[in-house]
Amino acid sequence: MLALYYTRYESPLGEILLLANEQALTGVWLPGQQPDTGQLAQAVKQDRAPVLVQGCAWLDRYFCGRRPTPQELPLDPPGSDFRRRVWKRLCRIPYGHLETYGQIAREMSEPGGGKMSAQAVGGAVGHNPISLIIPCHRVVGAQGNLVGYNGGLALKRRLLKYEGVDVRQLHDPKPRGPSPKASRHEQ
Repeated sequence: MLALYYTRYESPLGEILLLANEQALTGVWLPGQQPDTGQLAQAVKQDRAPVLVQGCAWLDRYFCGRRPTPQELPLDPPGSDFRRRVWKRLCRIPYGHLETYGQIAREMSEPGGGKMSAQAVGGAVGHNPISLIIPCHRVVGAQGNLVGYNGGLALKRRLLKYEGVDVRQLHDPKPRGPSPKASRHEQ
């Protein structure tokens, strides 16, 4: 088993927590997001671990508007094969662009000939452990519904605005009536 390391990065959004093993980033949590406490409990604070230094340099470039891509970093998000396939697909969404859960589901369904639901994609997106770098904030609902961000809609809107997206075209989801608990990708 590989050792785990973490560091904290001060950003314009607030403190960002990064988690890595010796080979790749395994978690990035923005303010308001709940880190994987199980992994974090096993991690050692190590600001100079090479992968964490790379992750912080990536964030420096992002917050300076240099448009880094997820492919510039070694990433190893823990999750099922399906979730990892969805997260890999999210990494292809360019800076400042939006895609819908439905678009991603249709594209991912085509190679196998089977069907995939937008809700299944939303479930995987909602469990993305490497926020911002794996750009789940660039995924919206049908007709511009601003759903699907674990850090809350205000943070999602702020990230999109930072990337130059005209957020005026996006709207908060309409309430669907009483619900005991919203799904994670709608929080």
